[in-house]
Amino acid sequence: MSEVATQTQLIDPFGRKVSYVRMSITDRCDFRCVYCMDEEMTFMPRDQLLTLEEIVSLLRTFAELGVEKIRVTGGEPLVRQGVDWLFKELGALKATTGLKELTMTTNGSQLPKYAQGLVDSGVDRINISLDSLKADRFKALTRIGNLTSVLAGIEAAKQAGFKRIKLNAVIMKGRNDDEIVDLARFAIENDLDISYIEEMPLGHVTHERGESYCSSDEVKDALAAEFELIASSVNTGGPSRYYQVAGTNSKVGFISPHSHNFCESCNRVRVTTEGTLLLCLGQEHSVDLRTVMREYPGDTVRLKQAIVDSMEIKPKGHDFNVHEQPIIFRHMSVTGG
Repeated sequence: MSEVATQTQLIDPFGRKVSYVRMSITDRCDFRCVYCMDEEMTFMPRDQLLTLEEIVSLLRTFAELGVEKIRVTGGEPLVRQGVDWLFKELGALKATTGLKELTMTTNGSQLPKYAQGLVDSGVDRINISLDSLKADRFKALTRIGNLTSVLAGIEAAKQAGFKRIKLNAVIMKGRNDDEIVDLARFAIENDLDISYIEEMPLGHVTHERGESYCSSDEVKDALAAEFELIASSVNTGGPSRYYQVAGTNSKVGFISPHSHNFCESCNRVRVTTEGTLLLCLGQEHSVDLRTVMREYPGDTVRLKQAIVDSMEIKPKGHDFNVHEQPIIFRHMSVTGG
């Protein structure tokens, strides 16, 4: 048996173990959020996307190489046809590999239809994007989204019985920064966690990111004026740094790619909709896994070798500058939100 066939973990040149894969299964979405997509988007031809069977095979290979957490993302993953089958197959990996946690990120609109099935398939935790509690503002931020459908999705998720539900809010000055405290109160009242995210400069958008940028420190200051925040050692495997809200079951987290770079502890890689393995969110270091899978179908040893070899080009970190045009031209909807 070859050396790669017995390798059970992925270690990059800086000694960081990669144990978390974020898999984007579609670049399509039923919303058009201003920080994620341009107003006019050209979506990827369907034959360029990995098939659902290829996604299962690829993620099984990652799990066999020591990946313990998988997050399914998009676009909006729940608009992909056959997604219920996909989650059943991925959930089954927890019984046959070292996979410990299956999670997903969603805009919530499809949860009334899918929430219970996701729990039954083995999805442990779920992140739901919620950037405003004001219907007109929500529609402006998402261009076509409906707040009522998302609130119904959150309620459906609560009833379905996920181990934990977390809200994600991208805070932008002049757009929703006056709702920081209201969003936290909503999370607390519904026994949810919430993470506040600094906008990431990926892809061309129609607004000036430098003007809308709101740092995690500013968000934390606004929250600290209303709540007692207690530093928490909780780590969900991602980049959020958490604080417990005193007297509640809720935690608030901060994802700070600009103000508090989290690269030193990076344990993550991403796979795009078309099967490109991205070794860093903010760099272009990548490997084309789709070609490997399609030129050598069923050759898991070769696929494992490609993944293991990719660790050699995982960079130390990213260097975002919110005041300049993006050096990364792929949108978050392709990268995986």
